[in-house]
Amino acid sequence: MHQPKSTDSPPNGDNTKSYWRFSKQDFFPEKSFQSWATYRSALRETPLRFRDRLVGRSNDAAELGEVRKRSENEMKRCLTWWDLTWFGFGSVIGAGIFVLTGQEAHDHAGPAIILSYVASGISAMLSVFCYTEFAVEIPVAGGSFAYLRVELGDFAAFIAAANLILESIIGAAAVARSWTSYLTTLLNRPSNSLRIHTNLAKDYNYLDPIAVVVLIITSTIAIISAKKTSYINWIASLFHSVIIVFIIVASFAHADTSNLSPFLPYGVKGVFQAAAIVYFAYGGFDNIATMAEETRNPSKDIPLGLLGSMSIITVIYCLMALSLGMMQKYYNIDREAAYSIAFKNVGMKWAQYLVALGALKGMTSVLLVGALGQARYTTHIARSHIIPPFFALVHPKTGTPIYATMLLTFASACIALFSSLDVLASLLSISTLFIFMMMATALIVRRYYQRGVSTKPHTLKLVACLLIIIASSMGTSAYWGLNPKGWAGYVVTVPLWFAGTLGIQLFVPQCRTPKVWGVPLVPWFPSLSIATNLFLMGSLGSDAFVRFGLCTGVMLVYYLFFGVHATYDVAHGNYEETVGMQIEKVSDMEKANMKG
Repeated sequence: MHQPKSTDSPPNGDNTKSYWRFSKQDFFPEKSFQSWATYRSALRETPLRFRDRLVGRSNDAAELGEVRKRSENEMKRCLTWWDLTWFGFGSVIGAGIFVLTGQEAHDHAGPAIILSYVASGISAMLSVFCYTEFAVEIPVAGGSFAYLRVELGDFAAFIAAANLILESIIGAAAVARSWTSYLTTLLNRPSNSLRIHTNLAKDYNYLDPIAVVVLIITSTIAIISAKKTSYINWIASLFHSVIIVFIIVASFAHADTSNLSPFLPYGVKGVFQAAAIVYFAYGGFDNIATMAEETRNPSKDIPLGLLGSMSIITVIYCLMALSLGMMQKYYNIDREAAYSIAFKNVGMKWAQYLVALGALKGMTSVLLVGALGQARYTTHIARSHIIPPFFALVHPKTGTPIYATMLLTFASACIALFSSLDVLASLLSISTLFIFMMMATALIVRRYYQRGVSTKPHTLKLVACLLIIIASSMGTSAYWGLNPKGWAGYVVTVPLWFAGTLGIQLFVPQCRTPKVWGVPLVPWFPSLSIATNLFLMGSLGSDAFVRFGLCTGVMLVYYLFFGVHATYDVAHGNYEETVGMQIEKVSDMEKANMKG
């Protein structure tokens, strides 16, 4: 069926207003920013406003109705489970599997790298379960930001928003620079030969204009149409799948089982150290949840697309890891170009170019789907006014958030041009795990707490059990990092985690049942997701936590001087709508339809 033409025109807004407008009111419509006097007055109320936002929470109906209307125009519902499945492939299978597998097999896991992928795959699937339930229940563009805003409140959602935008910008910049590196390999040229050498400081002295061009091209495609982006991604991912199948078949054809011995040269600790790193080869699936607003039938399409693609990807990763370990002894695996050198050593030198081409195509799809998904995150964050609502506007013709896409592309391009980003790699890892841990916590809260329904004793029991789960998981992670060969600490932390989870199941009644699709074995699955994400966070090292703490501090300064005041004004109606009209309250009938 053709989509109705009404999706191309503003259903709620002022048709006489141009999309291309840049007035102060479009950026700062809140009362706190109308003059220096009102801003100073707002700053004096910062403690009061912060407390208000700390406990302030949104709800499903608001996210689906009032908040979404702030974009003026609707995004087009044009995607199916088929589109989401291939978006899953395009978003997840990038260069990570080619780079991280050899690096971690050589340094930490040996042939047991397959166990690292199994462990990280299980953790990723637990997070996928949580995302799927939320995306079906609250099908909006905000993804984890919207879900956390509903269940854990505005402040928790801000922490997620800040990390999401940081990840989007730095992650895209890192992939774009890697694109240039793989192009260099494909052309058989020296490293950095396609970059411009300058006299700037180390790690900033190689300018990368190719990375900038790639970012601009992929973002432009994403701006034109979500459906056209899906077509391009589908064709590219199909081609990539053929290359991956070839790599797996060719690798097993030259496999030698004797290379698997010794299987655990670095012990069990090495397996989990590697798991914390290769986990990020699974990254990107959360972009699929942000496309729920553009999905024709979220209750059917999202579970099929998200769970289906991630299940197949997990199997592919494990097969690729096993085949690499069987082709070469782990100490002979090249850290930088594992599959290329492995094929060269078995007489298939030409295959290294096929591997480089596959990685190049994979990174292109990651950037393409990332430009689509990350702009949706940013759009919904702007709808809440944490960043200026100007970036929430959706174009009436394309049905895409052009300003949000341009914001992320500009920031990523600036960083990709100058920075090698080595210092920030672990920061991206820890922020991703932190958000996934918050998502699992939010799912438990959604199932076991509901305003106006939960009694105070049940709420206190839920909070106590959640604190026990989180504290025991942190204790397990810390003990593993301090004493990987010990066992006494686990005698305390693991039973505590079990008791906390069992306490929720036995003593806190569920207040909400999913209407269509829900995570199985609640609270056990989300509780296990909390534990695994915190455990992997603890495997990243102290430097990652220091950088994460510093970045969080900078984010809090921004929140106290801007975010808290903007969101407070919106929550209390102290702002002027950029659509040229006051947002209509969602009627009881609309709310009933949303719940249905």
